[in-house]
Amino acid sequence: MKKAKIVIGLGFGDEGKGITTDFLCNEYPEAMVVRFSGGQQAAHTVMYEGKKHVHSSFCSGALRGLPSYFSEHCTIYPSFLYNEQKELEKKNGNTTLYIHPLAKVTTPFDVWHNRNNVKNLSHGSCGKGIGATMKRNEGPYKLYAIDLVAPKPLLIERLKSIANYYGISDSEDLQNEVSYFLQSVAAIDWKIKDYSFLKQYETIIFEGSQGVLLDMNHGVFPNVTYANTTAKNAIEICNKLQIDDIETFYVSRSYVTRHGNGWMLNEEEITLINNEEETCTYNEYQKHLRFGKLNLELLLYAKSIDQIYNPSTKNNIVITCLDQLSENIDMNVLQTNFNTIYGSYSPESKNFKKLTI
Repeated sequence: MKKAKIVIGLGFGDEGKGITTDFLCNEYPEAMVVRFSGGQQAAHTVMYEGKKHVHSSFCSGALRGLPSYFSEHCTIYPSFLYNEQKELEKKNGNTTLYIHPLAKVTTPFDVWHNRNNVKNLSHGSCGKGIGATMKRNEGPYKLYAIDLVAPKPLLIERLKSIANYYGISDSEDLQNEVSYFLQSVAAIDWKIKDYSFLKQYETIIFEGSQGVLLDMNHGVFPNVTYANTTAKNAIEICNKLQIDDIETFYVSRSYVTRHGNGWMLNEEEITLINNEEETCTYNEYQKHLRFGKLNLELLLYAKSIDQIYNPSTKNNIVITCLDQLSENIDMNVLQTNFNTIYGSYSPESKNFKKLTI
């Protein structure tokens, strides 16, 4: 029987979805890893055999050697994808990436708009064109993965239309970005496959993006992401593939983080004792990573939101970064809500442990 393992963040992102995915890849080395939301804004850090990689345009099984698949609910930015492909090749990672034909393509014009739109920046944009791409695709100015294998003159005409959509005039910097975008498109071996391709895999690991508390329908507005960060999209794909054996791995740090503006419960300065592997520390658009104490009531609320869409009866929780706090978490509060509680102490999956309570 075919199986699905779904990784969901219960916070505002940065919970440890990448290392949880890597842990499952170690358990199921013949699996396919599928991204079902988000895109190039991901920063999922994995360490394997002394190598470290931050997965954005590839799934978090790539460093370990598993292939990646980006669904129609994802965005791809060829310029970033090509850069990461070259990084992974140097680390002997798996750069095999399959993409649904209707995955949405980010262009340099989308990135420019995200980085120069005051409203986007005030909402906490990561500056990588995600929101602009999703919004643009709601109208007639669409660009899909399948369009990247069209004849080059047609692709260029589409790009001109998108530039006109944003009202962008000639810019030397943007010309350079567009030139590199086209160079990247030409250099990548595009593997465009619909969901029927996934039927050959016995196990599919669905890697979530961001967290339930940033969901476009359930987060605290206006500071939400332009995506369904619950298991909604993953379950839809499971239904198409007729997968009924579904197990969910809910992920949270042992404290709360948020990158960008917006509401946050129990925000305060937290002293971390082992933080050298932190990936999301600062960027120009979201500024510094914010911290707060873990609220178990909020954690369980996020899980209840996910289960509106997710019928899985096998539910586990992974608490990450347990080496960064000196105080313990009372896991007894969670006892009746999860099949298994795991703990993680570093970005390496070999450090995962079942926690007894």
